[in-house]
Amino acid sequence: MRIFEKLYDEFENVKVRFVGFATDQARYDFGIVYTNMFFGKPLFVCMQTGRSALLEPRDLEDTDYLMKTFRIQDEQQVADLVEFFQEALPTAPFEPQYE
Repeated sequence: MRIFEKLYDEFENVKVRFVGFATDQARYDFGIVYTNMFFGKPLFVCMQTGRSALLEPRDLEDTDYLMKTFRIQDEQQVADLVEFFQEALPTAPFEPQYE
């Protein structure tokens, strides 16, 4: 067994929200894990594909990142997701983790 340095090992009771919705072009099912870990960034998990991302409001400006992460092919679909993510993100300020 390789020796490794443990960075963290935390237990936390978290709030989880499950949201399913449909647009004119697609259906979405997300699990959203609200946690104090990762500087308060919620974890968005696409229940259909298993793809996930920690997001903050600034991430929503990078639609190419969202398209790649969630395998979205269409600009309108990513615009619909951005609108959903904006509503689901907490309003607390986020501190950059790494700079």
